[in-house]
Amino acid sequence: MIDSARQIENLMYTYAERIDAGNLEGVADLFADGRIRAAPDTPFEQTVVGRDAVLVMYQNSTRIYPCGTPRTKHVTTNAIIETDDDAGAGSARSYYTVFQQLDDFPLQPIITGRYHDTFHRIDGEWCFDTRIMLVDQMGDLSRHLLFELDQ
Repeated sequence: MIDSARQIENLMYTYAERIDAGNLEGVADLFADGRIRAAPDTPFEQTVVGRDAVLVMYQNSTRIYPCGTPRTKHVTTNAIIETDDDAGAGSARSYYTVFQQLDDFPLQPIITGRYHDTFHRIDGEWCFDTRIMLVDQMGDLSRHLLFELDQ
């Protein structure tokens, strides 16, 4: 049996895997009982709650190419995970770096930041409760997002 911290870590990596595959429905499924809060204390702050709202957020913000993907790699590192198995609660802090490459856009990091996540266990399965996305550095996001993200 995989311990709780490893299950949470796998959940964090599943998010990256699904978004890079262009599987926005799958990303939204991860937040069926959760929420995403993007960039607190900035002009582009927003909170979306539940699967349907998360799906709409990603559909309205993520550029998907003819190959069916955003042509990105979300790399999650430096994960610090804490769990309270008795309470069925957990938290994690991690870094993210998003790389992108297109035929006319050389491979490069386009954004870096931190995730502050909380988790809860439902019917024995760990789920996202809240993902807070903090932006630390931005590069050229014009090929990734469907809107402009001001610094």
